[in-house]
Amino acid sequence: MIVTTRMFAGFVLAASVIVLGGAFLSEYWGGLAPCELCLLQRWPWAAAITIAIVVLFVGNRPALPWVALLLGLVFLAGAGLAFYHLGVEQHWFPGPSACTGGSVHPKTVEEMRALILKAAPVQCDQVAWSLFGVSLAGWNLLASLVMAAGCAAMLSRRTRAARRRPSLRQGTA
Repeated sequence: MIVTTRMFAGFVLAASVIVLGGAFLSEYWGGLAPCELCLLQRWPWAAAITIAIVVLFVGNRPALPWVALLLGLVFLAGAGLAFYHLGVEQHWFPGPSACTGGSVHPKTVEEMRALILKAAPVQCDQVAWSLFGVSLAGWNLLASLVMAAGCAAMLSRRTRAARRRPSLRQGTA
């Protein structure tokens, strides 16, 4: 089956809407408040949705390898953000000071009050929800890697097909 640019963009759009929609459903319907890193991880999915919609509107004019490459880079960035958040949750490395439980020990009541007032309502280094022992950051990492691999496979497939196609310059008409 020949996959067109529009078909690929439609698939990416559907998958991205499902992932981002799941995040919004868990927040607004499930009551799961996101931390700063959770909100940051939504941006690559929103970017993928935007790119896919633009590609759908312009039709098959953009070359599929370029679209796959661009979306693959977006999903790799998303995987990087998800890996960072997963690492913060697992305490492999420190997270942003604004949303992680630091080792600051206040000495006065005023210092404690200031820490409490400036603390983020949801801590980035605490797992709020998990499925089969995997946090949402872990699932986002998996989804981002699967989408990046799909983009890489599409890019590889189209590149191999272009190499096999004889060119008119080679004297094969």
